[in-house]
Amino acid sequence: MKNTFHINTKVLGVIGHPIKHTYSPFIHNITIEFKNLDYVYLPFDVPTSNLRTALKGMVALGIKGFNVTLPHKENIIQYMNNVSEEASIIGSVNTVVNELGKLSGYNTDVYGILETLMPHKEDIMGGEVSIVGAGGAARAVIYTMIRYFKPSRIYLVNRTEQRAESLKNYFKDKMKYDSFKTKELFPPDLVDVFKKSKLIVNATSVGMFPDSDDTITTLADSFSKGQVVFDLVYNPPQTHLLKLAASKGAIALDGLKMLVHQAAKSFELWTGEEMPTERIYKSLQLFIKD
Repeated sequence: MKNTFHINTKVLGVIGHPIKHTYSPFIHNITIEFKNLDYVYLPFDVPTSNLRTALKGMVALGIKGFNVTLPHKENIIQYMNNVSEEASIIGSVNTVVNELGKLSGYNTDVYGILETLMPHKEDIMGGEVSIVGAGGAARAVIYTMIRYFKPSRIYLVNRTEQRAESLKNYFKDKMKYDSFKTKELFPPDLVDVFKKSKLIVNATSVGMFPDSDDTITTLADSFSKGQVVFDLVYNPPQTHLLKLAASKGAIALDGLKMLVHQAAKSFELWTGEEMPTERIYKSLQLFIKD
């Protein structure tokens, strides 16, 4: 992969702290190369105390747009000139577009989740859903479920049930959805809940490299044929959870697909160009293996 820089080369990037774990530079720079565009995508390590100053610098330097990762996704909203509907409700921004010094914030995680699940819409629509986690990723999943899949019930599962209750009350108020049930993440008590859910989503980092043997449940009876199990963890792509679900005939969806689809939406917002998602997905699989 190579880039040729010019005086008019447009700069994109990602801000976070720490930043070394991100795959975004690989995804976007290889897309730029595939599309033969005059852009470059760079990582910027920005501590929390420097966020406001960094944003002023982004504007001053004319940086076209950037992604936002931890720990800035929530705090950055106060500095936006415009915030999209989904980002406002979720309370988190992961993509910023700079238009003549005006910063607009979006949450493309919603698009990533939606595009990953759409091929299985008939299997999920109107059914019961289990979402594990109560952080920013879980918020994006909840928003997507309510907006596009009309679940009959959402089980919010978290190690601390109090946080799940807080999330339930937040979305009850924001999206007028009142079919939540909260549960503590205690696998033996969740077998029946998981088994009757048409969709189970792991919206935590449990199972992420290097703790790849970890999983939200080791109980195979939690899964059944035709069920959709979606793990937002993307490294490794085939997590212990997905392998367990697939062994029972469930449809296993990895977080790498979601990662590429959310990146594709960001790329489109910045450049107006479509990302070749299948090509990028295969390239990223090889990159992770290396």
